[in-house]
Amino acid sequence: MSWSSLLVTSLACLFLAGSIAFAGQTPSGSLHVRVTNAGKPVDQATIQLGPVTAKTSVNGDATVTGPAGDGLLIVKRSGFIEKSVPVTIVAGTITEVAVELDALTEVKEEVTVTATRTDKRIQDDPLRVEVLGRDEIEEKLLMTPGDIAMLLSETTGLRVQVTAPALGGASLRVQGLRGRYTQLLADGLPLYGGQSSSIGLLQIPPMDLAQVEVIKGVASSLFGASALGGVVNLVSRRPAPAGDHEGLFNQTTQGQTNGVLWLSGPIKPHWGYTLLADADHQYQQDVDGDGWADVAGFSRLSARPRIFWDNGNGHSVLLTGGTMFEERAGGTLAGRTVPDGGPFPQSLTSKRADAGVLVRLVTGRKVVGIRGSFSTQGHTHLFGDTTEHDRHTTGFGEASVTGERGRHIWVLGGAVQTDRYRNQDVARFDYTFWVPSLFAQDDITVSSRVSLSASARLDYHNVYGTFLSPRVSALIRAGGGWTARVSGGGGYFAPTPLTEETEAAGLTRLAPLDLSGAERARSFSVDANRTFGPVDLNVTAFGSRVSGTLVTRESTAPEWGYELVSLPEPTRTVGAEVLVKIHRGAATVVGSYTYTHSTEPDPVTNVRGDVPITPRHTAGLTAMWEREGRGRIGVEAYFTGTQVLRDDPYRSTGAAYPYFGALAERQLGRVRLFVNVENLTDRRQTRFAPLVRPERHFDGRWDVDAWAPLDGRVLNAGVRVRF
Repeated sequence: MSWSSLLVTSLACLFLAGSIAFAGQTPSGSLHVRVTNAGKPVDQATIQLGPVTAKTSVNGDATVTGPAGDGLLIVKRSGFIEKSVPVTIVAGTITEVAVELDALTEVKEEVTVTATRTDKRIQDDPLRVEVLGRDEIEEKLLMTPGDIAMLLSETTGLRVQVTAPALGGASLRVQGLRGRYTQLLADGLPLYGGQSSSIGLLQIPPMDLAQVEVIKGVASSLFGASALGGVVNLVSRRPAPAGDHEGLFNQTTQGQTNGVLWLSGPIKPHWGYTLLADADHQYQQDVDGDGWADVAGFSRLSARPRIFWDNGNGHSVLLTGGTMFEERAGGTLAGRTVPDGGPFPQSLTSKRADAGVLVRLVTGRKVVGIRGSFSTQGHTHLFGDTTEHDRHTTGFGEASVTGERGRHIWVLGGAVQTDRYRNQDVARFDYTFWVPSLFAQDDITVSSRVSLSASARLDYHNVYGTFLSPRVSALIRAGGGWTARVSGGGGYFAPTPLTEETEAAGLTRLAPLDLSGAERARSFSVDANRTFGPVDLNVTAFGSRVSGTLVTRESTAPEWGYELVSLPEPTRTVGAEVLVKIHRGAATVVGSYTYTHSTEPDPVTNVRGDVPITPRHTAGLTAMWEREGRGRIGVEAYFTGTQVLRDDPYRSTGAAYPYFGALAERQLGRVRLFVNVENLTDRRQTRFAPLVRPERHFDGRWDVDAWAPLDGRVLNAGVRVRF
């Protein structure tokens, strides 16, 4: 049976399993809820009856369905005090319920996270999930409207590491772990592939994001093999009831132009749509004048339409599709050469298409969830005089049932994922993975102060075998206003020939692989949080252990340039994070510090040392003043400590450096004008050492690893218009 037939068959089975859940329903009735404050309707309030939720309309109305009998209705809305109302549901009837909410004296943002499957409020989830809200997205949108790299890189514990300087490729490292271990999702779907490429972060515009959810540490129990280091879930904006249309144009002093269009609104009752269209262009820039592009050039077009359906009774459907085309160019500029006397141009042409569906169905006190997606990406790589053509294909399907019983909220489900890679020019690295899975989760409210979450996933990998990935988390509300979370888990990663190093160098010079075992990891974290008036403090300690880490070294066989080998001892990481947020009136100040100590044996000498390009110390301080309807002004300062470098002919350690920026936005009715400057002091790596090597590296590259900015000072300005 082919992989595509297997996917279709598995999806059919999952849909059938979801349908069976409807059998044997108990008698049910409905509640028509009207939510008001001071006699006025409250829209977008969350109505919760057991596991069933709904949102109120602009008239403050919502309808939920549940089993006949007594129940507890919970009504929540940002800016209001949560209210619980005992209700009695009569079978076959609709009962009217009126709820009056009281406004909070001081508004506290209330965020619901979706990445942990139970759609809990962030403050109630035992597993720590960090959420970047719309305000933070709006701020970074004015800095880099064409991608999400800066949005993620300025988050505590995350680091966007440039892995392919010639083309600007970068991966997202979570708490010191390599970028290939980070799973990137869109609304819980792997639309960007089972293993995100190093260019992926640079191809996603943030305009249509409502929030970004980050789970740090091993998350294989939730999302399988690709989530060994953590998960980043990009949650899309929902349609505006009255319609919302917006356009953005941005220009930088480094020759980048961005144009973004966002459309949103209703189609008919219960139906809505959103559309994101994006066009970007960047000229190649040789900042230090050595004939090598420090900033890769690119041209990109992308579009993502979404269709939403919500009947107001908890049933909902999201349909999404996307397409992207991009051409990137770097390496030597026209007429210039590398030290051996020849030109070495590099380029990458990418074409991606994807589609996905999320279905949420309510039956009695249970919720059936069905998710599925398909994505395909084709690439043409040019490395000097070598060309490689490849295609990545990912298929995914999942069905789950969520229920509530006493103190427990449980989830049971099954999934199947296929990942296929074909290289037209280097076929020895082709692979096809298929992984059927079963998973379970149980969230237990032990008391008003303690809650637990336990999850486990059983994967059968057709190449690497069977794996059980567990995770346990606890939430403790201690005295004095402190909240603590403890979490630990284990998981695995299915190795492929595609690592940060091989994507930058290509596969032509890579020796054949013997991938006989999976990479495995264990991680833990402990964090404590407390609010002191306008000050929110969070302190985290974390650690991880990865065995079987794949790294590159010079090949021992003369016919090849380099090889991938598994380290004989584990990669060990320990660290701590401190995050302080101060919000008073229109001003917000955020301070952060991360300590990361990550070590592993050298692939040649086996002597343990620091993992390359992983700074032990990073810190940041930002201040923002914002007045609704008028604008905002912000400043930022970041510090990156020294980093160990490997195979760099000029330095063994990268220098520490500061980084400063400033932002201003002015709103004039429907028009917003903004200006932003990054890297005010013009710090860049080529002020310390050359980027181009004196001779070609054994993996075929001519550039060294990037450990500091390459582009220098950048000023950008633009306009946003709502219409």
